Amino acid sequence: MWSIYEKTVGGKGAVARVAAFVLGVLCASGGWAQGPFRLQADEVLVIANRNAAESVALARYYMSRREIPSENLVLLWVTDAETCSREDYDKKIADPVRRALEERGAKNRLRCLVTVRGVPLRVAPPELNAQEKADRQKIQDELETLKKAISKLDKDAPEAERLRKEMQARQEALQKLSKENQGAAVDSELALVLEPDYPLEGWIPNPLFLGFQGARNMRFPQKVLMVSRLDGPSADIVKRLVDDALAAEQTGLSGTAYFDARWPRPDPEKMRTLGFGYGFYDASIHLAAEAVRKSGRLPVVLDERQELLQPGQAPHAALYCGWYSLARYVPAFTWERGAVGYHIASSECGTLRAGSSQVWCKRMLEEGAAAVIGPVAEPYVQAFPVPHIFFPLLLEDRWTLVEAVFRSLPYLSWQMVVVGDPLYRPFKGGETR
Repeated sequence: MWSIYEKTVGGKGAVARVAAFVLGVLCASGGWAQGPFRLQADEVLVIANRNAAESVALARYYMSRREIPSENLVLLWVTDAETCSREDYDKKIADPVRRALEERGAKNRLRCLVTVRGVPLRVAPPELNAQEKADRQKIQDELETLKKAISKLDKDAPEAERLRKEMQARQEALQKLSKENQGAAVDSELALVLEPDYPLEGWIPNPLFLGFQGARNMRFPQKVLMVSRLDGPSADIVKRLVDDALAAEQTGLSGTAYFDARWPRPDPEKMRTLGFGYGFYDASIHLAAEAVRKSGRLPVVLDERQELLQPGQAPHAALYCGWYSLARYVPAFTWERGAVGYHIASSECGTLRAGSSQVWCKRMLEEGAAAVIGPVAEPYVQAFPVPHIFFPLLLEDRWTLVEAVFRSLPYLSWQMVVVGDPLYRPFKGGETR
């Protein structure tokens, strides 16, 4: 669990320090969350795919409804599949977006990108070149030889132990050569589209993440953009995301906030010792529920049983955060207009189109949620947005949806996606509920 995080932050000691800091902060209205002025419509660049049916029309629909300047539209020509190659990402997505930003950025202060249905969801790992394929085959042959040698020895023999260590080293080399950790969400890569160079292996720490504020000995990218996506199983659903966000802003989001933890809240002493693992995120769900309750914005239901909320147990859902049920959506909810759903589990945004898929992001959108958050592949638990940072920021009028996500999101060039209108402010027009 810790390997990538240790590489980025500097070991388990650093993990514990950052986790203790994040758990110690509860941001409902504190000054620690100060930053640039709230995101404005003219700071948004919209990205559509001319090769995808309705993508451009959906982009123009959104821009019209949010009064985004017509020149803030970038038209790509790229595959309309949900996965693209690294080569296509570089040449057909990143290059034209970068050019558009360079042409318009100085004038319009562009800070946010919006990818529209039809723009690929994932970037595949880079293809191996001829030498890398040869190296892979050599390591695979060596592993087979080692395996046969070990099988002929007593398992407790010193030579067997030496060969097992050698085999482990070969397996690690094979994994690195496979470039599996170089795949990512298109949106997460686009957040760094203005960075001249960064490693593709693993993740990059997000300088906007409030948990990293004041962190030392970390190498942050200097040019980060926020990115959101208007996507879903159908064009009609995409339009609904836009319409629901605007409608909810007129009166303020209403309904109930549901938080589905798996264990009781740990005592304060134990919370201080949590790393960025499962215990941390479960405690964070408890803290998020407490923050929403204290805000008075919405009534709160907190479930701390091992079982997930069951069908019919979450009527009038306005906010939701819970886990786990991998790729098996539980129809516990009736979603209020403008609802925001966040389910913590791997690959829950692995597809937004596949008709039979039960991944949570797709299903929450189909059932009526207006915004969802999830990963396109295995992110490791410590890469999810921190619930007790995200939800309090979302409650405030001064932060938009995409700002609340990016201030609670630890890593970029990785797997996380936010689907919804980036300018959405759920409590823009509402009084305390």
